[in-house]
Amino acid sequence: MTDHYELTMLQAALHAGTAHRRSVFEVFARRLPAGRRYGVVAGTGRLLEGLESFCFDDEQLSFLAGTGVVNRSTLDYLAGFRFTGSISGYAEGEAYFPSSPLLVVEATFAEACVLETYFLSVLNYDSAVASAASRMVGAAAGRPCIEMGSRRAHEEAAVAAARAAVIGGFDSTSNLEAGHRYGLRTVGTAAHSFTLLHDSEEDAFRAQLESMGRGTTLLVDTYDVEAAVRKAVQLAGPELGGVRLDSGDLVTQASWVRGLLDELGNPDTRITVTSDLDEYAIAALNAAPVDAFGVGTRVVTGSGAPTSSMVYKLVAREDSSGTLQPVAKAAVGKASLGGRKYALRRRDERGTATHEVVGIGRSPLDDGDDRSLLEDFVRDGQLLDGWTGPAGVERARARHTASMAELPRSARRLSEGDPVIPTVVEPGATA
Repeated sequence: MTDHYELTMLQAALHAGTAHRRSVFEVFARRLPAGRRYGVVAGTGRLLEGLESFCFDDEQLSFLAGTGVVNRSTLDYLAGFRFTGSISGYAEGEAYFPSSPLLVVEATFAEACVLETYFLSVLNYDSAVASAASRMVGAAAGRPCIEMGSRRAHEEAAVAAARAAVIGGFDSTSNLEAGHRYGLRTVGTAAHSFTLLHDSEEDAFRAQLESMGRGTTLLVDTYDVEAAVRKAVQLAGPELGGVRLDSGDLVTQASWVRGLLDELGNPDTRITVTSDLDEYAIAALNAAPVDAFGVGTRVVTGSGAPTSSMVYKLVAREDSSGTLQPVAKAAVGKASLGGRKYALRRRDERGTATHEVVGIGRSPLDDGDDRSLLEDFVRDGQLLDGWTGPAGVERARARHTASMAELPRSARRLSEGDPVIPTVVEPGATA
């Protein structure tokens, strides 16, 4: 969770006597992924959970010593490493835009520098998944989405993805570890292998119904869909909970299966569709009689935007006299804005967001109905309550729902376009 150059910077700063200068780092995105209208912050709770145990153990220190990555004085510093600074930022689940100060880290340079890779790896991945999930939920128009992409991701990324998808509005996940850690609702019934295991499809259906009850969902496209639906209804009757379609022309097939279920006296049997869905495929199914969507690969890979392109930059630091000074990178195409940032969501008389307003060195002026966007997460090394674990996920999910309700309706459009609200930067005179 630490890149080599973080430790070489630390060593040189310790040598120069600047490592303990008070510093402000910020996480932000210069732009949204191409064509996206908003992003969704996710991963903050996971980041904070990991921060509590972020340290260098004896085995890791031995590796650093044996490979000569850093010198003895740097190893001594790392042996006692604990974060003692403060962190604020956008609440998890919040919508964000270019230049939004998503995470503000105030600490010594040494403490903040060492955490760069960890913070970015969590926020970039989780936010990419939550942003994709939010677009899919919007396309689903009120029908539940189920995250089922664990087999398409690293085993730990699979847990993170399930958590982020639920924050982005997904109803449930197939990942049991995510359910265990974060209290997420988990779902799942059977794959094609279960049907193929049995001597007949009827035997497979009967076993599942007898084991799980008639409210279960039967997978009906292993062989012949019509025969499977008829057999499922014959065995379970009108109490059959659902059928799942995983192949073929889902729009046509869902409509045809709905008609058949109604004809057979099963109007309450739900239809779930899976098979490489993304927000565009879900939108194409808007008019189809589908009750739920199961999404795998595309949600855990960010649906074409596997990273949020967030960066972690030093924006203010203490000078030799002890005064905090704004600093900024001036490289062409990668310039940053110096000075600590504050942010408000400006709203009109109807409560609809109109601008993201970022102030430098001070909070922007509130016109009377603005909403402050920065929350405190860590104060002087102490994690504040309510941001981690299952409670943190529920809080983030609620924040996302409220944040999306506040944005203009055009935020839900899938067509390419500019950010749904512009970012306005109000310069300040101090860091």
